[in-house]
Order: sequence, then C-alpha cells, then structure tokens
Amino acid sequence: MVGAICGSTQREPHVVGKPSTFMMDYLADKFGILKSQICMVGDRLDTDILFGQNGGCKTLVVLSGVTTLSMLQSPNNSIQPDFYTNKISDFVAPKAATV
Repeated sequence: MVGAICGSTQREPHVVGKPSTFMMDYLADKFGILKSQICMVGDRLDTDILFGQNGGCKTLVVLSGVTTLSMLQSPNNSIQPDFYTNKISDFVAPKAATV
C-alpha cells in the first residue's frame, strides 16, 4: 500500500505507526500529558514495548498475546519492559458479591 502511494505521489511518507513516536508525541503535546506519565501496554516487545520505550514512557507487556514469559526472559531478548502481567484483566478489580 505504501509503495503504491510513494510511486504515485513521488514522495516519501511519514511513518506514524509503531514503533515511530509521531502519534504519541502529537497526542502528548495536544493534551498536555508528560510522556513519563504514560504507560504503554501491549503484547509485542518489538512494536508495543519498543514504541513506549522510544517515546519515553513506562511499558507493560501482557503475556496473554504474542509475547510469552520464556520469550521475555530469553537471554536473546534485548527489549525489556518496565512491568509485565499475565493478562490484562489483572487490572480489573473483582466485583463485590451482592446478597
């Protein structure tokens, strides 16, 4: 898709997808949010976590998707998140039982 657009316009595109920080920079500036206050949550080290790190955010990888604990702990893995969890629902408080 990008190749077709480049060919027809004779211009190079601005990459705004992960791990480029273009959109993060824009949104942080637009809403006055410090990137140090943002935590990027995702299931991929090479896109989601790298995106957060490149943008100066805290990062949390969720192990219920692409990344596994063994991948995270592998000596070959150079991308280390600040935090990890098994599943995103770990952040949801259990509902109180009603009688």
